[in-house]
Amino acid sequence: MTAKSAASSRRLTPAGLAGAYAAACAAVLLAVAAPPAQAGPLDKLRHGLLGRPNDGRQASGPTVGRYVSEDGDVFTLDRTQAQPLLKFENSGEVWVLKSQPAPRGDTIFKNEVGEPLLRATRLGGMTIFTDHRPEGEAAAFLGPASPLHVTVLSPQALSVKLLQASIHVGRVLHHTVVFEAEDISPASSGLVADAALVTTLAVERSVEKPEAQGFLNRLKRVFMIEGHKPAAQFDQTGTLTITVAPDQGLAGRPSSDRIIRIAQTFR
Repeated sequence: MTAKSAASSRRLTPAGLAGAYAAACAAVLLAVAAPPAQAGPLDKLRHGLLGRPNDGRQASGPTVGRYVSEDGDVFTLDRTQAQPLLKFENSGEVWVLKSQPAPRGDTIFKNEVGEPLLRATRLGGMTIFTDHRPEGEAAAFLGPASPLHVTVLSPQALSVKLLQASIHVGRVLHHTVVFEAEDISPASSGLVADAALVTTLAVERSVEKPEAQGFLNRLKRVFMIEGHKPAAQFDQTGTLTITVAPDQGLAGRPSSDRIIRIAQTFR
């Protein structure tokens, strides 16, 4: 299996001024231009993706925005980072995306393992690809949102997050799996906690995959370390080593999809 903040300013329109003036001076008749029609879903989506025209100049799209799919999946798309970020409201994982040009001026956003997650057209259309709708479904712009970011944690709070991950995965697999971290700097604390969450999601998603059972049966330890590049490796001792790179933000840890790929290919 990873927009924009284009909040339009509130101002009194000519029609609104006419209404206020008529209320105060009912005897005076004013000829005013009809107000513009209310923006429909397509206009709202186009404005959300590409921004509103401004004196004929090309407007930039919103930086962070909330969207909803035809099936009701609500997600946030954040383009304040070097790589776009996407998060569904019903999931804890933030997807790190890579964009690439597509035919007709479209843009495809792919996840870490190269699967398309989002497609945006140059006219403002958007299609989201999910597990339950792999063929894609249209999405509409809802409004601005807050940027997605990592929160720095205290050593005690990080220890709690790792313990929670260990308990959760142990319950899913019915055997003990220890989550540990070594020499973690304060800058990496939030990223390590997020990597632990992503690992638990990967385990949950792998339970129903026959080809991942060997990995799940052998998994005994998840070991978090810092490095220059995010990575995930699994060895014959049953240790899954997760490397986080704090200078890359949320892009500095492997996704659940990459961990699932490891689970499915382990022999």
